[in-house]
Amino acid sequence: MCEKYFELCVYPADKSALFSDFLLEFTDAVEENGKKLIVRSCEPLDIVEFGVKEYAKKLGIEVKTTISQKPNEDWVKKYQESVQPVIAGNFYIRPSWEEPKSGFIDIIINPALAFGSGHHESTYGCLLMLQRYIGIGSRLLDVGTGSGILAIAASKLGAIADICDTDPEALKAAHKNFAENSVKYKNSWSGSVGTAPIKYSVITANIIADVLLAIKNDLINALNENGILILSGILDKYAKQIKEQYAALSLIDEFSENEWHTLVYKR
Repeated sequence: MCEKYFELCVYPADKSALFSDFLLEFTDAVEENGKKLIVRSCEPLDIVEFGVKEYAKKLGIEVKTTISQKPNEDWVKKYQESVQPVIAGNFYIRPSWEEPKSGFIDIIINPALAFGSGHHESTYGCLLMLQRYIGIGSRLLDVGTGSGILAIAASKLGAIADICDTDPEALKAAHKNFAENSVKYKNSWSGSVGTAPIKYSVITANIIADVLLAIKNDLINALNENGILILSGILDKYAKQIKEQYAALSLIDEFSENEWHTLVYKR
């Protein structure tokens, strides 16, 4: 453990969730504390700070940042203590240091090891939709699996799940989380849906709008006839464009919270 650590504080004037997602691309954990986002690391965070500022310029959003170096006070433990479990329908998503909740389907996700823990609106929306459209024996593919939370949830509902992600580190985290939850995936690969070995009855893709547009044809082609496609990670400003581009499918369900949309299509 390092004797001192670096702390980057980000004060976004707006769209805090956007910057939280952006920071998770570079770090294992982001703490939300009032109006600021906090990232900590034993390694210098200057490059991350630069990336935040460039991202803010691209979005046209005002952002302030500070970097400081502090004595190590076991900040990982302090962060863990701040993480609260999430209830999404019949799912209870918790870190391993919390106890399961009676009457709920238990899912263990450790945020410091993961890319998606159920707290974000897009993940939450997908978890709700899975409970509506997954049946026992459903063949599911989770595209951009991250922590594996959606595929784990589907497995606990009786589905047979495959997972893929373009980030090998995300796959490693997903594999650990599957083992932690005592469920198994069928196939796993580094890459995207274009190399899927079969067609699926359900596909989840909780990514970002630009990627959903880029892989539209691959997602549709990997669906069985009458297959269900769950898309998420879609901000308000992109929802109309996604709906236009996926108009070849039937939009059968939708969940929206704050500025995020989860869309359910049927082929």
